[in-house]
Amino acid sequence: MLKSTVRSGSNIAFIKYWGVDDPAINLPCNSSISMTLNDAYTLTTVEWDVDGRLTADKIALDGARPNAKSLARLTRHLDRLRALAGVAYRARVESKNNFPMASGIASSASGFSALTVAGANALGLELAPTRLAALARLESGSAGRSLFGGFVEWTRGHDDASSVVHQLYPAEHWELFDVVVVVSRAAKETSSANGHLIAATSPLHRGRVDYVDGALDTVRAAIAERDLHTLGPVIEQDTLAMHGVMMTGRPSLIYWQPATISLIQAVRRWREEDGVAAYFTIDAGPNLHLICEKETVPHLQERLRDLAYVEQLIVSRPGPGVVELDDHLF
Repeated sequence: MLKSTVRSGSNIAFIKYWGVDDPAINLPCNSSISMTLNDAYTLTTVEWDVDGRLTADKIALDGARPNAKSLARLTRHLDRLRALAGVAYRARVESKNNFPMASGIASSASGFSALTVAGANALGLELAPTRLAALARLESGSAGRSLFGGFVEWTRGHDDASSVVHQLYPAEHWELFDVVVVVSRAAKETSSANGHLIAATSPLHRGRVDYVDGALDTVRAAIAERDLHTLGPVIEQDTLAMHGVMMTGRPSLIYWQPATISLIQAVRRWREEDGVAAYFTIDAGPNLHLICEKETVPHLQERLRDLAYVEQLIVSRPGPGVVELDDHLF
């Protein structure tokens, strides 16, 4: 039976990648650094139909058939695996997330990393983690980072071979937490994949890319020293810079909602007036990720639960890379 099930954590980027220089291979405009999440994840089972019973791939995401655009992306990625293995088998795929999809919590990262590893494992493809990450990156750039646990860097490079992902530190290096504050579960209208293509139309894009190398150095050092107060201001600045690029591109992408701005202001006020050591970062969506250390988590939870616009909290520590499981989804 050519079947495999894996669990892959989402990841939160401290320095974001936004914009691609070569869309064919998802070559990013800049390097990025992220933390893989233990408690926001995707479970995926892939079974290859060696008996030829399927005439097309059968795919379910969170119990539903994906829309035409998502189905095309998933099939295209399965085609890459088929080509590597030299087979024409159709696949049955079931995938489930424990967090809202397409809302700025990197569901494509955990989803395509899980699909890549489960599909390759089921076909018996023996690929190194860096090769699997490069393969996952072709459909979702940040998926490559979810292949690895803990604190991870994706080095931009200049071509497919040199654009590589590697682990900076394992999960146990620093008990840093991401308190994901869901203010909207709705799927965003413009996907991150399309947003990357718009980035270069912003007059702010080149300025952000030019300053990122220095920000990466600061973030690497902060992670090495477990220094939240050095890390925090840099990740907030990069988030605001990235969303500035989004907002000033053509067409303009405004992922934020009124609750997003209210929470940014609240976090700053809590930090400045009450000493709550938490810093925000925001991916391509309206939901905030509050980065803090363990002792701050209960204080944040207490305050966040009093806010009417907060729909859900997901609290995650750093997690491992992709893990193969014995129990299948079907």
